Amino acid sequence: MKNILILGGTRFFGKRLVRLLLDEGFKVTIATRGNTSDEFGDQVERIQLDRNDKTSLMKAVEAGQEWDTVFDNICYSPQAAKDACEVFQGKVRRYILTSTLSVYDPAPRKHKENDVNPYIYPVTLGGKDDFSYGEAKRLAEAVFLQQADFPVAAVRFPIVLGEDDYTGRLEFHIDHIKQGQPIGIPNLKAEMCFISSGEAASFLAWLRKQRVEGAINACSQGVVKLSELIGWIEKETGKKAVIAKQVRDEDQSPFGVPDSWVMDTSKAERLGFEFQPLRAWLPALIGRMSAER
Repeated sequence: MKNILILGGTRFFGKRLVRLLLDEGFKVTIATRGNTSDEFGDQVERIQLDRNDKTSLMKAVEAGQEWDTVFDNICYSPQAAKDACEVFQGKVRRYILTSTLSVYDPAPRKHKENDVNPYIYPVTLGGKDDFSYGEAKRLAEAVFLQQADFPVAAVRFPIVLGEDDYTGRLEFHIDHIKQGQPIGIPNLKAEMCFISSGEAASFLAWLRKQRVEGAINACSQGVVKLSELIGWIEKETGKKAVIAKQVRDEDQSPFGVPDSWVMDTSKAERLGFEFQPLRAWLPALIGRMSAER
């Protein structure tokens, strides 16, 4: 039986990944701070740790313990990446880092993996509060791919959506439109890509079987203009959105980008992964969530 460790597996697509791996018959260990309960009972083993404390990470990963695959969903800084490189040295056959579309800046084109090359990106160490989110993830990728003695793949996900999204990003738009509150969106013509929580988990489970190293983009097939996305919500709620360029911080859209923010997924597709069409699930998700609010 193969031994899988998931750093952060108690909510959202991490929880879905645990279920997929259990269904495949793997021995799964979840490592978290222990603040969030899970539904897996005695089906999984658990490790309690502080991901940002190297000593805690070392104590949690027992001497002599080896892992077939480590999924790291909670690495947010280059220092945390460096700690993992040292702690897991000689203990893991494969490491899969959850990264982000945020390593790319918004631009009027689809980003390819080499637009930000972690193998040559200059490394600066520090914690997550020392950098912007995107820069911290760029640096974390660079540390892993330049310093780890084990194979590493960095999965660049866009915004992940689902009814289990604890961040409430889609609910923000639904609630604001229903209540007639202004939403700050600087560019309604900007195109965005997304992925569902189920597809994100499926991609990670699939990637475990591939001999892939380096960065890899993963998002649903197709893009949507923000004006169209808002239109879908207007249709479901029966209300007209109030869009403004200048709003209070709390009314600023989590999707409010100045330019298009999309990725090219041809690398993953060449390897055989078939992404769902965005329009096959996102309008339906909006419909379900609008009905529930």
